[in-house]
Amino acid sequence: MSDHSIKPYGKPAGGWDSLKRSWQALRDEGIVTRGAKALLRTNQSEGFDCPGCAWPDRNPNSTFEFCENGVKAVAAEATSKRVTHDFFFVHTVSELARQDDLWLEAQGRLTEPMRYEPSTDRYVPVSWDDAFELIAERLKAIDHPDQALFYTSGRTSNEAAFLYQLFVREFGTNNLPDCSNMCHEASGVAMTEQIGSGKGSVLLEDFEQAEAIFIFGQNPGTNHPRMLGELRSAAKRGCRIVVFNPLRERGLERFANPQSPKDMLTGSSTPIASNYYQLKIGGDLAAVKGIAKAIIEKGDLDQDFIDRYTHGFESLLADIQAESWEVIVEQSGLTKNEIEEAAGIYNASKATIFCWGMGITQHQRSVSTIQMLMNCLLLKGNIGKPGAGPCPVRGHSNVQGDRTMGIYEKPAAEFLDRLGAEFNFEPPRAHGYDVVASIEAMLAGKAKVFFAMGGNFAAATPDTHRTARALRQCDLTVHVSTKLNRSHLVHGKQALILPCLGRSEKDIQSAGNQAVSVEDSMSMVHLSSGMKNPASPDLLSEPAIIARLAVAALPDTKTPWLDLIANYDRIRERIAAVIPGFENFNQRVRVPGGFHLYHPARQREFPTHLMRANFYVHALADAALGPESELFNLMTVRSHDQYNTTIYGLDDRYRGVHGYRRVCFICRSDLEKLGWEAGMLVDITSVWHDGDRSVQGFMLVEYDIPQGCLASYFPETNPLVPLDSFGERSGTPTSKSIPVRLSRSSATTIAS
Repeated sequence: MSDHSIKPYGKPAGGWDSLKRSWQALRDEGIVTRGAKALLRTNQSEGFDCPGCAWPDRNPNSTFEFCENGVKAVAAEATSKRVTHDFFFVHTVSELARQDDLWLEAQGRLTEPMRYEPSTDRYVPVSWDDAFELIAERLKAIDHPDQALFYTSGRTSNEAAFLYQLFVREFGTNNLPDCSNMCHEASGVAMTEQIGSGKGSVLLEDFEQAEAIFIFGQNPGTNHPRMLGELRSAAKRGCRIVVFNPLRERGLERFANPQSPKDMLTGSSTPIASNYYQLKIGGDLAAVKGIAKAIIEKGDLDQDFIDRYTHGFESLLADIQAESWEVIVEQSGLTKNEIEEAAGIYNASKATIFCWGMGITQHQRSVSTIQMLMNCLLLKGNIGKPGAGPCPVRGHSNVQGDRTMGIYEKPAAEFLDRLGAEFNFEPPRAHGYDVVASIEAMLAGKAKVFFAMGGNFAAATPDTHRTARALRQCDLTVHVSTKLNRSHLVHGKQALILPCLGRSEKDIQSAGNQAVSVEDSMSMVHLSSGMKNPASPDLLSEPAIIARLAVAALPDTKTPWLDLIANYDRIRERIAAVIPGFENFNQRVRVPGGFHLYHPARQREFPTHLMRANFYVHALADAALGPESELFNLMTVRSHDQYNTTIYGLDDRYRGVHGYRRVCFICRSDLEKLGWEAGMLVDITSVWHDGDRSVQGFMLVEYDIPQGCLASYFPETNPLVPLDSFGERSGTPTSKSIPVRLSRSSATTIAS
């Protein structure tokens, strides 16, 4: 347990503290020697892909291709600790539900299938055959296939994702909600409309050639630490790095590379951001529109690119010229001089990359904001040339690959045509439920079976109490997992936990040890092959779980499920037959480093309805919270000791928080305005059309954040976000813009 304190952090990101925390993670899991050996195979051409983030690998032949948070993820998977049937005999589900997420994570790897027994309120062992039979029975008992929901986590491999969506569609539904619905859905919607692809167009080599890199709503120091190496190299060669973020984040200020002997021996570090603009929460759309306005007023456009490759410029021009600087300044929280300064850097750069994260995507107008980012890139021709382009930085290591494989509730007709032809069946055509719609369907009794391929659905989703009520109404909930998490304790009338292999473990099928493939944030596809013995002989791989379930649940299937999982090359052959860009999949993926999926925008090809890149006009709506409002705007963030909903520890080193998670970051001027002091306990209440939602006992922490803005960790603050507050056209919960008020808490002690 960490000490309970607030200690402002004065060191750069990375450095010796990063190495110390990495060693601590291995020590805590009891695998210092074994874990160190596993790390040397992480992100290697003959090794396994890190189960953490989706940042691409710089050099598949490099010895060290991992970061501090990657160490935590690998250590958690390779832990010596085990959760056996004896553990569940000792603990009832009600007892486990009272434990915090850190305690649940720390118990270790699941070792055998478990079934919930209501009479004892315990999970009890169940055979794999009986587990599959129970799922098949429940699926056959529902009135229509659309009464079943099939969730997917971003850690699922391409091979597992392809089989999973095939099984679901053979079953008869497109109910494939996934974690993309809660993170970068807006990126896919916005960019597909504008350039014909929902993926970023840049590669790592572009970071070597960019003259400017703009970063919006992203904290790579915690969420994608390996990105800091690229930013460090870019900064050292003189690339301008321009940051737009409400919070001052240490990883965007200074970085000491733990893999640099010079940095470690001399104590030196590299400044990252050349310019850091602390706009107010939700001010990005106005700020980016202001940059576009300044560019247009200066007249320094790439008119040749605009004329040859784009559509809609005149409409955008008229809208931006008519936009008021007064409104832009008020809504962005930046001064006109700051916006013009940023625009000047952009104008002077001959090649610019725009990066963004969930600080952009989890707002009501996230699609509009991303399309304004794309407008700015198009105005200067910064797509389809070296060192330039859009770079949405996605989270989980294969979240982009899962979508490529067909994990999507709104599949394209062309994809369904190819899938049906290859497997000799007629896929369902009606769109399915996304995450928010799935929760609503469970609440309304329209969905009765919930199956999760990985993830921690109950903790990741908004409106926590309503989500829990929805899951408890299901006839059956099933979770394919490696470790115990909150979702196992928020169960349906019947429930199963199905333990699976981790990325680092050998996957032995009849043809020998199998490799899977993943796609990173830059559309590079490469192999991942485990090297450790499994945590238990009773674990199955995700492809094997899907195949055996399909055999049990689809008596009339024509798909040779068991033959496919005997050798994963056979799965890849079928992927190649269905999904464009995967031709000769087995040959190309065996090249060290893998291969890049063709991105038309890199060649200035834009497969939109007009075969051109499209400008989109977006007006600035009235601000939701005026300057005199008694409400604050709260954004949820990760601590440095967590990855998504997985909690590795209670510290947030770079923000100076130790031993706490129920904290609320607030600026000094707001503390003075309220007449309060840092360290005081408050309750946070969100204010919506359907009533208030509250969380209690949060400690105020003074921090460098704009006036009227707050930040706090998820999942603790997920209860504040209602189901019906989501992004326009993306459906993504608005977790980065929550209207709240603060009140003195009745709590007298601080919970971790």
